[in-house]
Amino acid sequence: MSSELISPSEAVAGEATLVDVRSAPSRIEFGTVAGAIVVDKDDVAIEFGADNRDRSERIVVFCGSVRGSGPVVEKLKELGYTNVSHVDGGFPALRDHGLPIQGV
Repeated sequence: MSSELISPSEAVAGEATLVDVRSAPSRIEFGTVAGAIVVDKDDVAIEFGADNRDRSERIVVFCGSVRGSGPVVEKLKELGYTNVSHVDGGFPALRDHGLPIQGV
């Protein structure tokens, strides 16, 4: 299984659920993208495993780097999600792209 790596502009094109899987210290220091769902990597199956979730919803995962977000994308695919990707450059790329950041 391979995960789709997309640019920040692709990440924000159209409707998508943004999922921030960075560590708490990173979110505290740098903030997070406004409106993103914050989920600990270890809790992805709990948060997204509910039967009532739409498995075709567009989900874009980001971390500090693709090494952190890639495994989360794969986990979501294992849970049956079909429209999952992650951001090339992670949170820094989204921030530099101009997305609103909160908590800083």
